[in-house]
Amino acid sequence: MITAEYTFSPPSAYPLDHIGSPEKLLFFDIETTGFSAAGSSLYLIGAASVTGGTWHLTQWFADRADGEEEVLRAFFSRLSSFDTLVHFNGDTFDIPYLEKRSEILGVSCPLRQMASWDIYKKIRPLKKLLGLDCLKQKAIEQFLGISREDRYSGGQLIQVYEDYLTTRDEELCRLLLLHNEEDLKGMPLILPILSYPDFLTGSFTLEEWTVREETDIFGQKESFLEVTCRSRSRLPRPFSWDHPGFSGVSFSAEDDRLTLSIPILEDELKYFYPNYKDYYYLIYEDTAIHKSVGEYVDRDARKKATAATCYTKKRGRFLPQPEPADVPLFRTGYRSRTAYRELPEDPLSCPDFPAYIHSLILSSLGKGGRAAGEGRIQ
Repeated sequence: MITAEYTFSPPSAYPLDHIGSPEKLLFFDIETTGFSAAGSSLYLIGAASVTGGTWHLTQWFADRADGEEEVLRAFFSRLSSFDTLVHFNGDTFDIPYLEKRSEILGVSCPLRQMASWDIYKKIRPLKKLLGLDCLKQKAIEQFLGISREDRYSGGQLIQVYEDYLTTRDEELCRLLLLHNEEDLKGMPLILPILSYPDFLTGSFTLEEWTVREETDIFGQKESFLEVTCRSRSRLPRPFSWDHPGFSGVSFSAEDDRLTLSIPILEDELKYFYPNYKDYYYLIYEDTAIHKSVGEYVDRDARKKATAATCYTKKRGRFLPQPEPADVPLFRTGYRSRTAYRELPEDPLSCPDFPAYIHSLILSSLGKGGRAAGEGRIQ
């Protein structure tokens, strides 16, 4: 077995304490001769940690075909000083692979005793939102403007390793170690990608709002509520997106600021009561009234309300509202899929308006974003 050790100092672009105690984090990556743990073998493990601001990288390389067990034991002996494993897609591949190879080789595996932090899982829900073609580590590096010397993929290096075992060519060994080294050095560098889920699901402060008016191509005037918020997180690159469920709702994020543009609907909408059996529908007034009051209305002017006629109407200015919501919801009709809430006179003074903005953001992210959303807007 060959053991290689390095120190390096990547720029501090993301706070490690967002993951855990910095000196208790162990970043790791493996190289194998195939995807199936039952039909391939492990030939390289790299691990990186930080102490006193300096990063330390160690690689254990199986320079013989029978060196796999020695590599596993060397890596496992390093784990006792750490409590969290940090990796890229390791929950799906690296950890199950090491567990299976340990079982086959009869080596005790301590991986499940440690916490696991998968960078890939954290950013997977944002693939489309960030316009990424794929979520491989190299793709994330390119998105963040990070360059590397290595140009090989793990699959391409399988043949390189087999050639090395035959030729013992030091240049082939260098290529194998370089790929793993740059994967590991790249992990701290791509951590700023975590700023995006932090930004979108974290806390915001509403700073200002205004109503913007414009004229569409048909000469009709449209009004939009523009809201500016500030986040505790900062983004490495700006991006923007549209809400997939509400036409005209758009978001623009740069640095620590988020700007929302929300179309305002000026119309007469209906509020539907859920307990329609307790109401009468007043035929001439086109509205519903509770039976306790409706009993005094002429029988010819009323009838039992149905779910579709149990409403009151209100004219005003409205905003699209994700459901469920803690405010009264209005609709254009009973079967309308889009719900609306009233536009407050002063959104910044409205107690529930921060929750409304938060619901807009999370609902724009799809199921993955909603599941991750534990933050709030203030």
